[in-house]
Amino acid sequence: MINLPRDRMNQVVKRFEMLEAQMSAGPTADAYVRMASEYADIQEMVAKIRALRAAEQEQADLEAMLADKGTDAEMRALAEADLPQVEDRIETLRKDIQILLLPKDAADDKNAILEIRAGTGGDEAALFAGDLFRMYERYAASRGWRFEVVSASDGEVGGYKEIIASVSGKGVFAHLKFESGVHRVQRVPATEAGGRIHTSAATVAVLPEAEEVDIEIRAEDIRIDTMRASGSGGQHVNTTDSAVRITHLPTGIMVVQAEKSQHQNRARAMQILRARLYDLERSRADEERSESRKSQVGSGDRSERIRTYNFPQGRLTDHRINLTLYKLDRVMMGELDEVVDALISDHQSKLLADIGLDG
Repeated sequence: MINLPRDRMNQVVKRFEMLEAQMSAGPTADAYVRMASEYADIQEMVAKIRALRAAEQEQADLEAMLADKGTDAEMRALAEADLPQVEDRIETLRKDIQILLLPKDAADDKNAILEIRAGTGGDEAALFAGDLFRMYERYAASRGWRFEVVSASDGEVGGYKEIIASVSGKGVFAHLKFESGVHRVQRVPATEAGGRIHTSAATVAVLPEAEEVDIEIRAEDIRIDTMRASGSGGQHVNTTDSAVRITHLPTGIMVVQAEKSQHQNRARAMQILRARLYDLERSRADEERSESRKSQVGSGDRSERIRTYNFPQGRLTDHRINLTLYKLDRVMMGELDEVVDALISDHQSKLLADIGLDG
């Protein structure tokens, strides 16, 4: 039996009804937008609570019918058939409400900046970084997200030394935030004549995309330098000072953008800087609360080895939750849902335990 905080559920329903009344009364446009946002946030929970109340009333009515010795045989048989279905529905609704009542990460609904960098392993690490990039690109496409490359530094024989992308859509950060960390690959490189398995790695960082209201960057705290972008020769050489380097002086964080448009470079560099500063603030806040942080999957520790991709055995292992799947080829094609769902479920289970709702 799942225990639910009934007082809190009642408060959520009352707040929802109050918002409905206030929105119907014709508030100002700004007030309406604020109320509509809160209304949308709790609408699903209220629908589940109301459905649970109706199901629990139905259960009580069926049990009363069965307890009444005057109930005829036909009605008793119907009640006995209906009761298990109602009980199953109640259990499902209680689980759903339990999850909806969990503390919400304020960044879950945000878009994300995805950064992938080749680690140990030389050319093979760069090739693997490219494979990871395409995996996430396909996963984003399967979910209907917009996936846009912000900057890229190509590897010597393919892949990427570093690639940064902007991912936007519904629930992006909530689904990608557990991807941060070191991804290790074990396979025979195409350049290996002896067929020996090599191990290399790439680092993934997923940052919530921050708005100006999320993080303030003062003009006096940044230095902006322009420079000539390096190119691959010939027509690709950039002959203007279009590359932009922004340095955040208090933290030392530096972002360089070197595409063709200086205006676009400046905007994208600020976008990345804002995301990195927002992520830094979130990390500091988490560490202040932080004994619970150590037990959570999504600590965001960039040095933590989180996953191994073993190509000879077709095996993917996520070391944080001891999940092993023997369908690496499909995962690399973007079929990440099983892995992501398992990480989210594990995180939710730990949150439930932390707040005593795992009964």
